[in-house]
Amino acid sequence: MTGPAPTDAPPRSRRWLVTLPLIGFLALAGLFLLRLYGGDPSKIPSALIGRPAPQTALPALEGLLANGAQVPGLDPSTFNGKVSIVNVWASWCVPCHDEAPLLTQLGEDKRLQMVGINYKDAPDNARRFLGRYGNPFGVVGVDGNGRASIEWGVYGVPETFVVGREGTIVYKMVGPVTPDNIDSVLKAEIEKALK
Repeated sequence: MTGPAPTDAPPRSRRWLVTLPLIGFLALAGLFLLRLYGGDPSKIPSALIGRPAPQTALPALEGLLANGAQVPGLDPSTFNGKVSIVNVWASWCVPCHDEAPLLTQLGEDKRLQMVGINYKDAPDNARRFLGRYGNPFGVVGVDGNGRASIEWGVYGVPETFVVGREGTIVYKMVGPVTPDNIDSVLKAEIEKALK
């Protein structure tokens, strides 16, 4: 008895099942590449915009002095009644070195309160960093374990927040302050908060 010749090709449904994981992988890879190269990372939305700044107290950077007195740490009441610029930084962060002179320039605006959150840094290195570039901050809180930065929704250093007079976060900049974005973006957001 002769029947149909055996074929080595798998049935169509089996071929489809074999290619399905490949199609899924390519779709995910395409989405990843689109997110990686398809947008401005500083435009990452923050769930904290319009919400009160985290009520996390942070200790002072020990030994950091201004006018002979210890620069205070971060207390949640710091934000009451003032427009504040909160910058999350570290001495080991390369972009933080680049943005430091711009933060010093921003700190000259007496309408603003400059607040620094020092992220996972050695105290000696942090003090040396501020000694090298100048300390624009009237308040410096130490986030040694990174927990406070998580509460602020920080993706990575540096990040800068504008906190309004009511203690509400009104803007978040992911990445460094640069000559390109300080006037066109950050100062524009500060002016809105000062109105």
